[in-house]
Amino acid sequence: MGWAIALHGGAGDIPKDLPPELREPREASLRYCLQIGVDAIKAQKSPLDVVELVVRELENNPYFNAGRGSVLTSNGTVEMEACIMDGNTKNCGAVSGLTAVVNAISLAKLVMEKTPHIYLAFEGAEAFAREQGVETTDSSHFITPRNIERLKQAKEANKVQVDYNTRPIPKDDKTPAPSGDSQLGTVGCVSVDSFGHLAAATSTGGLVNKMVGRIGDTPIIGAGTYANKLCAVSATGQGEAIIRATVARDVAALMEYKGLSLKEAADYVIEESAPRGTTGLIAVSATGEVTMPFNTTGMFRACATEDGHTELAIW
Repeated sequence: MGWAIALHGGAGDIPKDLPPELREPREASLRYCLQIGVDAIKAQKSPLDVVELVVRELENNPYFNAGRGSVLTSNGTVEMEACIMDGNTKNCGAVSGLTAVVNAISLAKLVMEKTPHIYLAFEGAEAFAREQGVETTDSSHFITPRNIERLKQAKEANKVQVDYNTRPIPKDDKTPAPSGDSQLGTVGCVSVDSFGHLAAATSTGGLVNKMVGRIGDTPIIGAGTYANKLCAVSATGQGEAIIRATVARDVAALMEYKGLSLKEAADYVIEESAPRGTTGLIAVSATGEVTMPFNTTGMFRACATEDGHTELAIW
């Protein structure tokens, strides 16, 4: 048994010829955030604090679809969502529909710690943020030129784009065609300490050109985020598919009820349950195992373990 950490920056149809100006900053950010997480673990911070810290850093990075880099709704606005879960207690917190909160993941943690509820959304979540003194900013902070252009392209194609997907979700029955630059991804982190305590956190801006009010898998316990005493899971990809497949909970359930290993459980969910081309996940077990499978072209991902293993990869 030993500590372990994994993080992701989105999964989807990532082209192998991704230009260096799009690939290298994301790789550097994952490497930087991984080191922040490792340092926090070595400083004896709890897994819950570790995943919050790492996801906050990813939210602050405009290269990922969360926080500063959140994609835009059909109205040209941001609606951010996040979720955090403590595996030891199954305490959890989630938020959706945020337009001004700088770090959605920290508000989700406050929902878990300061309210009798699990999930707050839209006006209620933002009122709670103000009540708690959470850092907020003008919504223009989140609206980047790249995402304005991506929304324009999606509208012209009449599509709703998925993380890293150059073949967007169609709004009709026609075969989806390549459209625009959607090289951004949902972010997440999972961690386990040397005592086997687990935590998971996920944050996203959702889909390009999504309907106002749409909620994806990220804040839904058991879909995009889940942790118990066996494992911690954060998923990324096409939210609707992840929700239907209850991706994160199914990994834990296969371990709990079928006795599968972390890798066996995660591989089964990715290969047999989630539709091809829709899903990736990162997971750690209570014994320090790590797995990062996906059924998309690629997934920005990184991990480190106490025995010295580190990995950073896309494809």
